[in-house]
Amino acid sequence: MVNVTGLGEVVLNVRDLGRSLAFYRDLLGLAVISPPEMRTPVFLRAGDAAPGLPAMVVLVQLGSEAAPIGSPRSLHHLALTVGEGSLSEIEQTLRRAGLEVRHGQHPVLTMPTLYVFDPDGNEVELIAPLPDRAST
Repeated sequence: MVNVTGLGEVVLNVRDLGRSLAFYRDLLGLAVISPPEMRTPVFLRAGDAAPGLPAMVVLVQLGSEAAPIGSPRSLHHLALTVGEGSLSEIEQTLRRAGLEVRHGQHPVLTMPTLYVFDPDGNEVELIAPLPDRAST
């Protein structure tokens, strides 16, 4: 049996790389880690998957000849962790950016979450540990 120890990256096809960078880099704060000369795909750091191995969101610019992204999608949603107790401030930031924000609760971890859609319609869940659970 393979012993998977974590998730290294999620790769998303995007229609407009600039618009997606504005969402993931500028709004959510993920740092670009791919070399400047690499136009696409763009690798964004989303914390650490393991020591010395970043967790990544990778944006791949689709060509103009690509078929429309249809429904149903095979990606249900992407979940990103954020700082302890930060959901209220994050919600305000997302709403100021004109995004519709939904509230939820993780079904297993029983932690509050926020949901938004990225520019390509992918649902992004933001989950923060509760202050009393952050150290456990």
